[in-house]
Amino acid sequence: MTYSNYKKAFRQLKAKPVKLKKFLKHNVPKTRGCGIALKRCDRCGRIRGHISSYGLSICRQCFRETATDLGFKKYN
Repeated sequence: MTYSNYKKAFRQLKAKPVKLKKFLKHNVPKTRGCGIALKRCDRCGRIRGHISSYGLSICRQCFRETATDLGFKKYN
């Protein structure tokens, strides 16, 4: 699976506990120790374009939306 939420299939498997257990056994992503999927945006959950400088921990798209609220200025 991609980095989308694997819990979307729970709606269909909610009434079938045996199949849900089998689904979880084979499809739950492993816990990451390093790599790109370890850091996620706190605001939207993206894993790409992550800015961790200054303790921000958000993606670049969210940074553009909230930069002025955080106190950053854009210089031309």
